[in-house]
Amino acid sequence: MNHVVTLQDAITAFADFMEPTSAELDAIEREMPVILADVELLDAHIATIDRTPTELDSRRIRRARRKALAARVALLNRTAAAGAPGGAA
Repeated sequence: MNHVVTLQDAITAFADFMEPTSAELDAIEREMPVILADVELLDAHIATIDRTPTELDSRRIRRARRKALAARVALLNRTAAAGAPGGAA
C-alpha cells in the first residue's frame, strides 16, 4: 500500500509562498537579451536538423551565433561596469 504522505513533499515544493524574489526577477530581466539570443540560435539549429543547411540557413546560424555572443559580451560589460568602484568601467 502506497501512502499519500510521500507525495506531499512534491506538492508543497511548488507552493505559492515560494515565488521568486525581486532580486531573482531582476537577474532574469538583465539576462533576458542573452536568453532570447540563445533561443534564436537554437531555432536556427533546429530548423536544419532534418535537412542539409542551405546557404541561407548557414547565414542565419552565423547571424544568430554572433547575436548570442554580442548579448553575452554586453551582459558581461554591464556586470563589470556595475561592479566597478565609482561606476567606471
